[in-house]
Amino acid sequence: MTQEANLLDRTRRFAITALGVFLCLFTLFEVNYNLMQPQSSLAVFVGVGLALCYLTFPLHKRFANVQSMRLIDVVLAIAAAGCCGYVVVQTEPLFESLWSDGISLGNRAGAETTADFVVGLIGLALVLEATRRSIGLIVPLLALFFVAHSYYCYGSLRYDWVAMPDWMLPHAGQNVKDIVSTTFLQSLGVFGPAASVMFKYVFLFVVFGAFLEMSGATQFIIDFATKVFGKIRGGPAMVSVVASGLMGSLSGSAVANAVTTGTFTIPMMRSARFPNYIAGGITAAAASGGALVPPVMGAGAYMMLELVQPQVTFLTIMKAALLPAILYYVSILAVVFLYSRRLGAEGLDTQEVSKKKLSGFEAMVFFGALGTLIGLLIAGFSPFRSVTGALAVILVFATLRKELAISASARWMAFFSFFAVLLLHQATIFVHDSVPSGLQTFMASSWIHPTSGEFSPLLMVGSLLESAIVGMFGLLIFGLIHPAWRPEMTSAMTKSAKNGISLVAASACVGIIIGIVQQTGIATDFSSVIKGVVETNLFLALLGIMVCSLILGMGVPSVVCYLLMATLMGSLLGELGVIPLVAHLFIFYFGMMSMVTPPVALAGYASASIAEAPIMKTSFAAFRFSLVGFTLPFMFVYRPALCLLAPDGQSPTAFAIAHALTAATIGILALAGCIAGYFRNSLSVFERVLMFISAALLLAPITKIGEVRVGLTIDIVGAILFFAVVTINALRRPTTTNGPQEIASE
Repeated sequence: MTQEANLLDRTRRFAITALGVFLCLFTLFEVNYNLMQPQSSLAVFVGVGLALCYLTFPLHKRFANVQSMRLIDVVLAIAAAGCCGYVVVQTEPLFESLWSDGISLGNRAGAETTADFVVGLIGLALVLEATRRSIGLIVPLLALFFVAHSYYCYGSLRYDWVAMPDWMLPHAGQNVKDIVSTTFLQSLGVFGPAASVMFKYVFLFVVFGAFLEMSGATQFIIDFATKVFGKIRGGPAMVSVVASGLMGSLSGSAVANAVTTGTFTIPMMRSARFPNYIAGGITAAAASGGALVPPVMGAGAYMMLELVQPQVTFLTIMKAALLPAILYYVSILAVVFLYSRRLGAEGLDTQEVSKKKLSGFEAMVFFGALGTLIGLLIAGFSPFRSVTGALAVILVFATLRKELAISASARWMAFFSFFAVLLLHQATIFVHDSVPSGLQTFMASSWIHPTSGEFSPLLMVGSLLESAIVGMFGLLIFGLIHPAWRPEMTSAMTKSAKNGISLVAASACVGIIIGIVQQTGIATDFSSVIKGVVETNLFLALLGIMVCSLILGMGVPSVVCYLLMATLMGSLLGELGVIPLVAHLFIFYFGMMSMVTPPVALAGYASASIAEAPIMKTSFAAFRFSLVGFTLPFMFVYRPALCLLAPDGQSPTAFAIAHALTAATIGILALAGCIAGYFRNSLSVFERVLMFISAALLLAPITKIGEVRVGLTIDIVGAILFFAVVTINALRRPTTTNGPQEIASE
């Protein structure tokens, strides 16, 4: 490598680190203090994310080490930041002297200048290319389709082009200037709802996950699952399932979850006689369900707080998601257990498991962060405040972690710096009312209720949370300054930024689609057409949404898939009588299931690389293990008691819950036996078919035939069939299997 190339590479790596640190600090600061205009803050967020995208992802893998192409990437990164910076300058009152004709960008909507149009057009092109680099062609092509559709509709009216047929949803359309205005310059598109959700919720959890790993809590999750399930036959696979459920609940990313837990659990499974593709499939299936697990649900619950109408509380979302998540993981555990018996898989060494001691410190970090997050949410604090408070707890614990290669004095200095800043900030309570209103945002609020004059525990918690957040910033800055802490801090922040790049680019690109959809009203037309096709057939509508979600989710982050599908189809299910929260859970589930749906199963790809297994074979194994995840959403739409809701959205009866839960549990066990081909003994082909029929009867969303209610009758028939097969199988003389060779031949 020449000296010039070496200098360019070092500069690029320094820029990635600097921008990564800035993105984390800016996001944490702005979501908590909200000093900028909403569109400006999103422009900074997207601009930095796009710049990082161009610096990280080359035009093509073969150009990764070509100096001239990497130099072009640097130019594109600067251009992307510049286009977003233009929006900031033309929006923020601080730069009013630079506004065109003294009018802000938002107030000259529809009358943008030539400079606005040129910047917007370049910005759109850069968003599309950044998204292509980071997540592939699907979303950029979809965005271009909506852009072309809108312009063609305009052209058919303006230039007498051939009119679109009604099934293609023609509307008034937009010319190029209006498209650029809607999608980039104003607040509906790139800097609209999709970017806002990423900024306020999703990216915070990416940061949260990176620092959670730094604190050692990730290792506790693995150790805890090993301690509980390690000795059982097939224990390593069960460790993978439980660890993925716990980890995924906090991270929300199926791919990150598979990589984090799979690194530990896949080698354990392989040593216990699991074929490599089965080990990878189990990991991928378990990782994909993590974001479905309350109380945290990755960022899904907080996105629903913003998107579900009428609005629901965090507790309502938690309760609704609880039973489906338990059933999903029970199904995977059941399949894994039965597979293990069929394989003759071993558990972990009993003595080794007994010797393994859970770290009390790592347990305190995990439960401290989790308890803080849940407690603050239940107390009514905003999701981003709650996540930031939990992050502060993680950072404080991290300062005491002995495993970090940092001297004791440096760790104690960091620890005391946090509490010094916290106490100093608490002291500002006494001067809160005497400072200008603009500075009061940064002061601690009083513990005394302003009306009653009495001490308020809730106000005290709020005040301490404000001080803890300030202390967290003090600790982060200390860590970036102190030479011993700097590598750890910059590593965690850079990792957060890199993990969030694809989400930022994808949300910006999805914003193009959402902007056109909201501006033209095509979503309403789309829902009307679909409703006309399915008429009153809810099942067809659900099937259509499932297929759309799975196709859109191929290669697209699941949260982005959920955002887009909720925008396009969320109202349709409501019109067909589905409870709004249940409708959103249905869409969210299939966004997650796309991670294990071949041919593009991202979680399967990640697990296959760790397991050194064939990608497609691993992906199909993950698909089989996740089959219950494809039936559960239909079940809770038709049986909302599984979401602890009655058909009218109120609380269900105890019988309704017991009926739905019993049918689902037996159905899951039947499906597990069918998939694994084993119960007490190996199941014959005929027995597996009967198990499948039993599962279909119990899990199928059939509650009425015509006007006759048959749900309970069908469930009873399915249960009788299941117990009959189990009894016959148990009474048969035990048979031996060829283990991995037999399964590999299926």
